[in-house]
Amino acid sequence: MRQFIVLGHEAPTTPDFSLDDLAGGAGRLDALCRCVNSAFFLSHDFRSDVRLFLVLGDEVTIRFEGSELRRLNPDERSTAALIRKALEAKSEAIGHMEAESTPGVHVSKRDFEAVLADAGADATAVELHEDGTPVVDVEPPENPLFVLSDHGDFTESEADLLAEAADERVRLGPRLLHGNHAMTVAHNYLDTRGYADY
Repeated sequence: MRQFIVLGHEAPTTPDFSLDDLAGGAGRLDALCRCVNSAFFLSHDFRSDVRLFLVLGDEVTIRFEGSELRRLNPDERSTAALIRKALEAKSEAIGHMEAESTPGVHVSKRDFEAVLADAGADATAVELHEDGTPVVDVEPPENPLFVLSDHGDFTESEADLLAEAADERVRLGPRLLHGNHAMTVAHNYLDTRGYADY
């Protein structure tokens, strides 16, 4: 199982945003939608062995479960519609207990600390950061949990949590990448493990 946590610092936590202004009025929800698509889509294929958590405003978490996902299309607008539907179902979530809004999309009132603890229990937590060890020098973990931020940096409290919880801190290359591009590179890093044996 491959897992990703993406922190959305300015993303909406309520469904009252326009699907026609994802980059502005919806707090750069467009960037998070691209992360969802990068987590799951291949050319003419789909990664069902992936779990993605979007942590919005450190108060709402939307979990996308690849093995259960339906109605996910590779365009930002329809992905944002699934996120909005999840936020509409937020009132059905009791504390950390999730509510399913559409097949494979679950919403809960969990913050980053709770998600990191739950998702990292049986995984190797890997912080993606520009100051990390070059990825080529790190052995790919069997059950990785990649943690990355949106277009902004990790907050001080997030960085402190990661300093305690992350097993590795890696950088994916010499240049800074957009979050969704970093996810694609991380997938490739794992895909190429044992590639010579194919």
